Amino acid sequence: MATSLPSYPPLTERPLKNTICLFDVDGTLTPARLVSCSSKNQISFSPASFPALPFPKEIPRRITPGNPIQANTSLPTSQAASPEILDLLARLRQKCAIGFVGGSDYSKQQEQLGNATTPVTTLFDFCFSENGLTAYKLGQPLASNSFIKYIGEDQYKELVRFALHHIADLDIPIKRGTFIEFRNGMVNISPVGRNASNEERQAFEAYDKIHNVRRDFVAKLREKFGHLGLTFSIGGQISFDVFPTGWDKTYCLQHLEKEAEKEGGVKYEQIHFFGDKTAEGGNDYEIYVDERTIGHSVTGPEDTIRILKETFDL
Repeated sequence: MATSLPSYPPLTERPLKNTICLFDVDGTLTPARLVSCSSKNQISFSPASFPALPFPKEIPRRITPGNPIQANTSLPTSQAASPEILDLLARLRQKCAIGFVGGSDYSKQQEQLGNATTPVTTLFDFCFSENGLTAYKLGQPLASNSFIKYIGEDQYKELVRFALHHIADLDIPIKRGTFIEFRNGMVNISPVGRNASNEERQAFEAYDKIHNVRRDFVAKLREKFGHLGLTFSIGGQISFDVFPTGWDKTYCLQHLEKEAEKEGGVKYEQIHFFGDKTAEGGNDYEIYVDERTIGHSVTGPEDTIRILKETFDL
């Protein structure tokens, strides 16, 4: 028997109607996309450990807001949003507007925050996928933009060729597949490949902290393509994003500003942002330090829960 979704006051009638809370997804609302190891089953992070790691699981299918039934319901519970944080967000939504802003596309956020029968667009007032290049307000799409329109096909092909040649020449312990993922508003590049299993992601992250694979890769791309006005932002365990300068997570704020100008719109005077990659170079940094936001740096979902309870008396 289907359960009905909770109802919320209109945005103009919320007790804190001029306040909105925006959340990063990975590492903020959900655990980072990897499986935690118990103390008796820790992974050895030496390069020699890589070949023994398991091969990737099946890659989830893509979905759209109008087709949530295709969501990947096999996502491990350790990677999805917990019932506790979803309940807390629902209670917060009774007080003020809430939204998420993530670099990934909608399908990945649906996997982590929604389920096979609940579109993520019903759980948040604002949904900003790909930093807001794909956006929804109360389930309705807002204006979108495109990386390929900005950079042009010829420049994009040159970027891809350079990146793939560099990855081919990298001497790292393992490589899997899906090294470049094209998204609407950006390109995601992974030296190890996005098909890496959760254990392989953990191992690569530890290896990268020692050998600076991504940092050095980004430095070469900046040298070669800096004239195109691109930003290179390291985030997560295995990859980094490439997008036009200004198309970081602050991009979503222009949607809030435009919506405020519409009839019946709400001007948000307090914009709280919660994220875990808030250090300079992280993909939460720009919005975290933006003068329009109140930044909260968190270490994980439990920290997000703690700060929300303290700040909003939940």
